Amino acid sequence: MRPTPGENIEFSKAMLAEAGVKAPSVLLVSKLYEERRSYAMMRKLWPEVEVVCASTSMGLEEYTDSIGDARKVIDMIVGALQRVLVFPAWGLAIEQDVPDAAVAAYERLCVEGFTNRLLPADVAARPGA
Repeated sequence: MRPTPGENIEFSKAMLAEAGVKAPSVLLVSKLYEERRSYAMMRKLWPEVEVVCASTSMGLEEYTDSIGDARKVIDMIVGALQRVLVFPAWGLAIEQDVPDAAVAAYERLCVEGFTNRLLPADVAARPGA
């Protein structure tokens, strides 16, 4: 099983500490639509380091073309936003302001069936799950 993003942060932090490396800053490389979640998790799980996020500069159309499946891309974006919304309650990320328009779009996309990358409802509703 692959480690979760939170586990990746904890493993990296522990590995550097074990090696005696003090990291004043961390570079997070992720998909563009994952930057907010990754940043929020780093701020919560490793607050003492400066965080810089980076991703490939790519527009939505170019990214969708590279994946070859627009529906899958929308599903991934919807799932990423869900995690931005629920992870703070689990203690995995800092709270972030999410514009009402973004939340409304997320809700509309869920109703339209873009749910393949969502956490299961019983998990998403349960803080600390």
